[in-house]
Amino acid sequence: MSFVFDQRPALIDDPSLPDFVPFTKMEGAGNDYIYVEEFDAPVKNPAPLAVKISDRHFGIGSDGLILIGPSSKADFRMRMFNADGSEGKMCGNGVRCVAKYVYDHGLTGKTEVSLETLSGLRALHLEVKNGKVERVRVDMGSPVIVPADIPMKAPGRSFIDQPLVVEGKTWRCTAVSMGNPHLVVPVPDLNLDLPKIGPAFEFHELFPERVNTEFIQVLSRTHVRMRVWERGSGETMACGTGACAVLAACVLAGLTERRAEVELRGGNLLIEWAGNNTVYMTGPAAEVCTGQFKIR
Repeated sequence: MSFVFDQRPALIDDPSLPDFVPFTKMEGAGNDYIYVEEFDAPVKNPAPLAVKISDRHFGIGSDGLILIGPSSKADFRMRMFNADGSEGKMCGNGVRCVAKYVYDHGLTGKTEVSLETLSGLRALHLEVKNGKVERVRVDMGSPVIVPADIPMKAPGRSFIDQPLVVEGKTWRCTAVSMGNPHLVVPVPDLNLDLPKIGPAFEFHELFPERVNTEFIQVLSRTHVRMRVWERGSGETMACGTGACAVLAACVLAGLTERRAEVELRGGNLLIEWAGNNTVYMTGPAAEVCTGQFKIR
């Protein structure tokens, strides 16, 4: 067996970036990202920046990178990159932090903000106290349950409480997309070896774009506990779209009411699947620190 000694991220060769990149680190329920503005000029090659800046030993340390910029369709636009450099369509905790960022940094004075994402426009309601945003309610859109649209290589119009063989074991699962693919797996005990089984779910052959996997304990009709393995980032403290997918999956499987508290490792989110087929997520957002990241 060989051992790789040098596991540092590759150097960033992007002339569009300054030598020092201003950043803000923020977290929503423990889901931490590095936020960088691109109003003056777009970041041309965000993937290596995301890898470098997210590294918890050689970088700042985060679950990924989120770029905030102008939009022709909404008040602002966000792009989200996982810690491995892959781009995600949506990040629920990241959306809340974007809302706090643009308000607290004086980019808007509105408490109703629209945001462009790769999974569509999102309407944000900001709860402000003493001039700072404390919580944000987000219109997360409607759950997608048709396998072909998730996407998932499975027949039929849905994949609800169905068996799935992973690592030789059969699990009961429900597949939902909330702008990105999720697989919700009820288990009796959350004491799982996620670094071992998480990748087996993430790269399962039925998911051509990989999948985020939520392992859940249903504590009551209005309280669910979850751990999440995110594609491209591994286990994270929280996942906003994952919490929304969890509630939708639980409702579809008859496990909870349409409004419930989802308890994550980094905090709790209130999720509601309203009668208009829209899922709403309410939760905190916090700024951790600001600084400048040396590129070269």
